[in-house]
Order: sequence, then C-alpha cells, then structure tokens
Amino acid sequence: MTDRAGTGGIGVRALRHVHWIGGGSGAGKSTIARRLAERHGFRLYATDDVMADHAARTTPGDSPFLSEFKAMDMDERWVNRTPETMLETFHWFRGEAFELIVEDLLRLPEEPCVIVEGFRLLPHLVAPLLDVPGRAVWLLPTPGFRRAALDSRGSTWAIARRTGDPERALRNLLERDRMFTARLREETRSLGLCGIEVDVGMTEDELAGRVAAALGL
Repeated sequence: MTDRAGTGGIGVRALRHVHWIGGGSGAGKSTIARRLAERHGFRLYATDDVMADHAARTTPGDSPFLSEFKAMDMDERWVNRTPETMLETFHWFRGEAFELIVEDLLRLPEEPCVIVEGFRLLPHLVAPLLDVPGRAVWLLPTPGFRRAALDSRGSTWAIARRTGDPERALRNLLERDRMFTARLREETRSLGLCGIEVDVGMTEDELAGRVAAALGL
C-alpha cells in the first residue's frame, strides 16, 4: 500500500486530536463512539460510512484485493472459499485504502477533537500515527457477543441470505470474523496497545466507561 497520506512523523503531529476506536464486527464500536462524541462535543468519523467513497477513489493498482472482490459474485465471496482465505484476502482487513482515512482526517480542523471508529482501523496501521498509545482502543467481541449483537440488529443473515447457500455463508462469515478478532487481539498485545474484551453480560454503560477511561476522556 502506498503511503499517500504521509503517515510518518507529520501524521503523528497532525493527528494528536484524534481518538481511535477499532475492533471486530458487532463489538459496539459505533454505539460507543457516537455516545462519547455526543458527551464530549467531539466530531465523529465512521469509517463504514466512507467505504463506498473510498472504494470509488481507488484503482486496481492501489487496491488489488478490492478489485478482485468487486469482480466476484456473492457465492464466490462468501460460500465457495474457506474462512481462512476470506480473512487473508478481504481488502479492508489488508489495510487497503487506509491512507484515504488518514487523508480525510488530515482535512478536518483540529477543533473539536475527532473520534474515528471502525473495523478498518488495524493496530499496526494506527500505531505509527499515535503520539501516545492511550489515544486508541480496540474492542474484541467474543463470538457469543457478536452473534447476539447481529441478532439484535436483525442483520445476522443480511449477507448470507443473498447467496446460494445461506447457512454455509453465515458459518464462513462468523468464523472469518472470529479469526479477525483473534488477529486484532494478538496484534494489540504485541504492539502494547489497549484491547477490551467484550462479552455477553457487559452493559453499554460499562463498555462506554471502560473505553472512556482507556482514551483518557
């Protein structure tokens, strides 16, 4: 991936007002980020909201995995491949177009502070942008919490039902996301960054309090 946004020392100085909330799918990132942004009067930047824009701004040379993904039908994406292959080739998990997130953030004014959230915030990509490690946290949902969160949103079958084998597609997706969370857990530990385990029984208030404390808010 090319470093179009300049994610070295200049990025660290320019992004000191940014707080980062990453993590696995279904962990409550959007809910907690929105809650903290409203409480503190911060700007909210949700990476999910700009995925279509970022995809349109890339080329096959910039994002080869995204280009391949676009060319697949739903069964090729979610049924015919193993969860391991899905994990290793999913463009956002590879960090493709992360530099566009940085470009967007650099265009924002330094006041108010910004909370940026989303699964695209991979620890090894965010770490070089931190002036202090406490500016970032990753939410690590257990499989049980993730499934309960998806069920409560009514989105469990949103992708799987569009395939020729919904049950297999769902199994593949859940296993891929479990492995992605395990990767985030290992990566945050190795980089000395904050990861918060999110399990069934943890309330929204409790999770918001732990995230706020981790970010020093």
